[in-house]
Amino acid sequence: MATDSKSGEKMFLAGFEDPVAVARYSEGPRRFVPGLDALHRMTGLLLAESAPRGATVLVLGAGGGSELKAMAEAQPDWRFVGVDPAGEMLKLAERVLGPLMERVTLVQGTIDDAPEGPFDAATCLLTLHFLDAAERTRTVGEIHRRLRPGAPFVAAHASFPQEEPDRDGWLDRYAAYPAAMGADRADVTKARAAVAASLHCFAPEQDEAILRAGGFADAALFFAAFTWRGWIGHA
Repeated sequence: MATDSKSGEKMFLAGFEDPVAVARYSEGPRRFVPGLDALHRMTGLLLAESAPRGATVLVLGAGGGSELKAMAEAQPDWRFVGVDPAGEMLKLAERVLGPLMERVTLVQGTIDDAPEGPFDAATCLLTLHFLDAAERTRTVGEIHRRLRPGAPFVAAHASFPQEEPDRDGWLDRYAAYPAAMGADRADVTKARAAVAASLHCFAPEQDEAILRAGGFADAALFFAAFTWRGWIGHA
């Protein structure tokens, strides 16, 4: 990370509190994350392998509401607690969820503001890359602490080789996908620069080690798409 990464990170995150930027958010992840809808579907299927009927699911990084909507539609007897630090993103989640909100409680804050549980399952999608290694490990541990024994946890975020020249090549691939999907070239260039300078991206091996250190000893990779990886583990 560059020496000014903290200021860059704050600028990156500020967009999630900008009403204009948030209004354009919904299509962004689908253009930048290959297979996002499939990731949401697989997440629900993986949780359903061991979550009981009537499960209560903790969703960390729930702003925007897309994964909440996918899981709520697939599992009509589940309830959800969605946590996100960005108030504008939670407002968007309310709009996206519509009548599904009757089964969802939204909390503005971080993992420390989440209810104690215990929860029957948890997810953290496209979120942990905003946290440095120490905070990421702590957050994963706090998720683990809030789960019932054996409860499943799915995490997915930016994760790719960090040694040069591999890192630069993977960032080029990160940018090539949305460009091929029709995203504005200037937006793609800006996004690539922001990811390179501001996100806390680690190699997949380090990410998996963090999940195991946080308590998910059986963490296993189930999703890989260019610069994105996803894991399933159990408390």
